[in-house]
Amino acid sequence: MTAIVWSNIGCGYCEQAKKLLTSKGIEYEERNIAKDPWSVEKLQEAVPGARTVPQIFIEDKYIGGFDKLVEHLK
Repeated sequence: MTAIVWSNIGCGYCEQAKKLLTSKGIEYEERNIAKDPWSVEKLQEAVPGARTVPQIFIEDKYIGGFDKLVEHLK
């Protein structure tokens, strides 16, 4: 199983999401919107209307933010 975590520098929920995925043995790709080649614009293309990070996908399925990730992994 693989995931994508859209994140930003200094985001506590992003860090929690990455730790949770790691604890469940789920590999992830981090897409930090503060670092090239990622950006807010690219996040908006992936998740139209997204206003916060993290935004998480697992196996190309959109999950949502940290709370939705917790629910999904129960």
